[in-house]
Amino acid sequence: MTIFKDQSFDQERALYESNGVQVVACRFEGPADGESALKESRNVEVKDCFFDLRYPFWHDEHLSIEGCELTPNCRAALWYSRDIRIKDTKLHGIKALRECADVSIEGCSIISPEFGWSVRGINMKDSSAEGEYFMMRSEQLNFSDVNLKGKYSFQYITDSVFENCNFDTKDAFWHAKNVVVRNSVIKGEYLAWYCEDVTFENCTIIGTQPLCYCKGLKLIGCKMIDTDLSFERSEVEAELTAPIDSIKNPWSGTIKVPAAGEIIMDEPDARGVVEFTA
Repeated sequence: MTIFKDQSFDQERALYESNGVQVVACRFEGPADGESALKESRNVEVKDCFFDLRYPFWHDEHLSIEGCELTPNCRAALWYSRDIRIKDTKLHGIKALRECADVSIEGCSIISPEFGWSVRGINMKDSSAEGEYFMMRSEQLNFSDVNLKGKYSFQYITDSVFENCNFDTKDAFWHAKNVVVRNSVIKGEYLAWYCEDVTFENCTIIGTQPLCYCKGLKLIGCKMIDTDLSFERSEVEAELTAPIDSIKNPWSGTIKVPAAGEIIMDEPDARGVVEFTA
């Protein structure tokens, strides 16, 4: 394996089409402002490096990134790549992950609008993230112990599981399908409208007008705080552990709850049932 250590690169396609390389303690920056440093590369290990140039990892396979920093200038860092392992790294450029597959992220700091679009198969744990439109149109996500802050997250995702997470995010999980969220806190307005076959288990849900226009929605052992006008036009089976502010026109199913501040049933086709358990 070829080793590049303690070097600086700023030229266009500096290590283009590399195969079987270790890149250690190198810096990708400088006046030439070159792009695509490791584009079309295979079997690459990158450790303790600094990236301040655009598009470093496009069309790569079998890529490991550890202990690195990708600055805000390092935009669109990973596109069209597969078999990626990222650990203890700062991903701070816009659009940092797109059209990739088989990705593992652990112990990372993500500050990146439009992160993770159209990704298939990503495991993320013990990480924090900030950004708008996080993980849009991705599938097979498996997240644990992830903290997220940002708007419009997880829209159009499918076949995913989230555990022990904390999400502060508006308009999250819109149009999501086949998703399970367990032991998590989800704070934000207008949660999971138009979703299908989504289950929240032992979760705390905070914010106005959640869970409307849903199909196959399930809540198991959940608490809902400051959640007025909930479940409008949704097909829902819910078991709630605490009182709810208000419920509006659930389309079908049963909502079991200790108490409700208000139940609004002013649509003739709304046939959902509210049962008080206290």
